[in-house]
Amino acid sequence: MARLRSGGRPHKAWVQVPVLLPGEKTSTRLEPAKSVYAKVDEVEAADGVLDAAIWVGYAWADEPRCQAAVVVTGDDKAVISAKAEELARAYWDARRDFVFVAPTGTLAECVGQAAASTARPFFISDSGDNPTAGGAGDTSWSLAQLLGMSELAGLTTIYAAIADPEATATAAAAGVGATVTVDVGGKVDAGPHGPITLTARVAAVDTTDPVAGTAVTLAVGGLHVIVTTRRKPYHLESDFAALGLKPREADVVIVKIGYLEPELYEMAADWLLALTPGGVDQDLLRLGHHRIVRPMYPFDPDMAEPQLTPELL
Repeated sequence: MARLRSGGRPHKAWVQVPVLLPGEKTSTRLEPAKSVYAKVDEVEAADGVLDAAIWVGYAWADEPRCQAAVVVTGDDKAVISAKAEELARAYWDARRDFVFVAPTGTLAECVGQAAASTARPFFISDSGDNPTAGGAGDTSWSLAQLLGMSELAGLTTIYAAIADPEATATAAAAGVGATVTVDVGGKVDAGPHGPITLTARVAAVDTTDPVAGTAVTLAVGGLHVIVTTRRKPYHLESDFAALGLKPREADVVIVKIGYLEPELYEMAADWLLALTPGGVDQDLLRLGHHRIVRPMYPFDPDMAEPQLTPELL
């Protein structure tokens, strides 16, 4: 507002940092991100600086522009250039120390630990098909694995969610209490696993979800699978309550998400991040990037020190 009143166009100092990490490795809940991002506030407090930002980049788009970047905006060209380089250097120097926001493992390892634990509810992130990161939301690989896991026998497990408009419509039309056989998932992203033929009881139907459209719960023993018309991340307790599900009373809750959103994080007695396949696989090295600018960390772990000289825009 001050600029609109008094005029004057600030400058931007921009520098790319040849590091590409998923957000799940740059959470400010943990070091080194906690300290690196604290420097942003320090930079913004400097005279001549209006704004500062560190962008981690989008790890799952195979494009030349995909890498981290620092932008510092202000009136003093020398100050914003120096501060942009300072932030870029801090991010680069910390590159080897970034870690996942939770302990990780394969889906089988995570389910095994959850089943053996006394912590309830125990959350597991099905991170490879996180719809908020760009996942298709219908990858069926994890569901196929869960259906065959004896560790879940006798446990109440919620799986949220898998998008499939045809399966949802069939279940909704059949109604609560009906038994249906549907082919679920693997139709948009069929890479890891194709559709799964699932015979289940329709435990709940919600036709009023503003994001999912229609959502249904399909029960196979103690496993409750949420299937939706449109892809939807399950971040809030109210998302589950709309289908009569009570995640606080469940043994295991598996969500298509990376880091847990605050409400789920507070609810979880314990949690693990499963490194599952999908369009937003957290294991970047197995995705096969070929259009990014090399060298880049972690693809080239022993690369030489980069030039981190900002450009003025």
